[in-house]
Amino acid sequence: MLKITSPYDLSLIKEIPLVGKEKVEKALSTAYALFENQSNWIASHERIAILGRVATIMQSRIEELTKTAAQEGGKPLVDSKIEVLRAINGVQMAAEHIGQLKGEQIPMALTKSSENRLAFTTREPIGVVSSISAFNHPLNLIVHQVITAVAAGCPVIVKPALTTPLSCLLLVDILKEAGLPEGWCQAIVCENEAAELLVTDRRINYFSFIGSSKVGWYLKSKLAPGTRCALEHGGSAPVIVEPDADIIELLPSLLKGGFYHAGQVCVSVQRIFVHESICDEVANQLAQMASKLVVGNQMDQKTEVGPLIMPREVDRVEDWVNDAVAKGAVLLTGGKRISDTCYEPTVLLNPPKDAKVSTLEIFGPVVCIYSYNNRDESINIANSLDVHFQAAVFTKNIDTALECVKKLNATAVMVNDHTAFRVDWMPFGGRDASGVGMGGIQYSMHEMTREKLMVFKSSVL
Repeated sequence: MLKITSPYDLSLIKEIPLVGKEKVEKALSTAYALFENQSNWIASHERIAILGRVATIMQSRIEELTKTAAQEGGKPLVDSKIEVLRAINGVQMAAEHIGQLKGEQIPMALTKSSENRLAFTTREPIGVVSSISAFNHPLNLIVHQVITAVAAGCPVIVKPALTTPLSCLLLVDILKEAGLPEGWCQAIVCENEAAELLVTDRRINYFSFIGSSKVGWYLKSKLAPGTRCALEHGGSAPVIVEPDADIIELLPSLLKGGFYHAGQVCVSVQRIFVHESICDEVANQLAQMASKLVVGNQMDQKTEVGPLIMPREVDRVEDWVNDAVAKGAVLLTGGKRISDTCYEPTVLLNPPKDAKVSTLEIFGPVVCIYSYNNRDESINIANSLDVHFQAAVFTKNIDTALECVKKLNATAVMVNDHTAFRVDWMPFGGRDASGVGMGGIQYSMHEMTREKLMVFKSSVL
């Protein structure tokens, strides 16, 4: 049995059974059989109706979904409710985008050999989708990996994070309640050994993974020939702050981007490069604001920063901060564990380039500030790691902003906003070591379909 516990006080929430390879094999066989027999396919209008009912059911159960996500994931209640509302909106967007899964006419008669022909493409489901998810957004990530597959017409098997499976199981139940036929969405709660079958099996046509780069790239190497994939890993998000930036406006943004969900977000603000003329002012004010954040039980309405997902993560963050301070970083605030599960919001000034907090994704409530006097040099440092996801620049100068957007190696650059900004209809994903493929509701749906060309020859054309 798997024990699901609260990240804050480690109290038991629920026990659920873990399944083995036999259950995974049964799920694969079921999904593959559904896809192979096209008479089983769910018509577009039926998928639209099912997802419409899913959104309605979710709307009626917002408080339950919020409580479940907060309890198991550790994100404060106020933020978990926002996640639930985003998830509902994501379901609605997926339903609306089904009508946009379309092909196009391909011109013929451009050469003598292509005369008397009519050609066009259609889009059809890619096949069985396998999704392995992460803990930090236990409902909304599942929407992006499961609802998109259902909308695209694909049978989907999902393995949630073992720390946060309850939100996933709840969504799968809602899908069934909304009328999704049996077998089209199956949740598998299993250990990694059994889960590897969801990656290596030749019956998988599309693999969606959200998690660490080490695991993601390993799993990609195990994919069967022809299996397409999307990998969403982490980053070490850089921010450039120019001397003309509006300090009053940028501080709340950096605070939110750095400490939202205790920094356990793949695009959290981590490395802030501030021009030397305003560095001390920005660093000290951000530290002062961080020191006032309320840390504690995620189920308390007053909590702004909740626990880390497991005690070992607190140990790791503590070690990394101590290492940075020992190497010369100035500790402006924080730097201590509050308990086995919570860590103080921490601001470090000028940690060395070789410190772990400067070179690796922290995934905790720690923000690093670096003073610079040459913007190009700071951008080079920002780009020097092998992870590139989202970045940001704060400036009032449009030319400076455009230059930074051009030079920063990132899939998205926010101007006068923090790196963790996201809406679910925008393209979202890492490049280089941070991942491959593109997320976002309609982008995932598109990737979960494939083109088929028909060429019709007739003497009357």
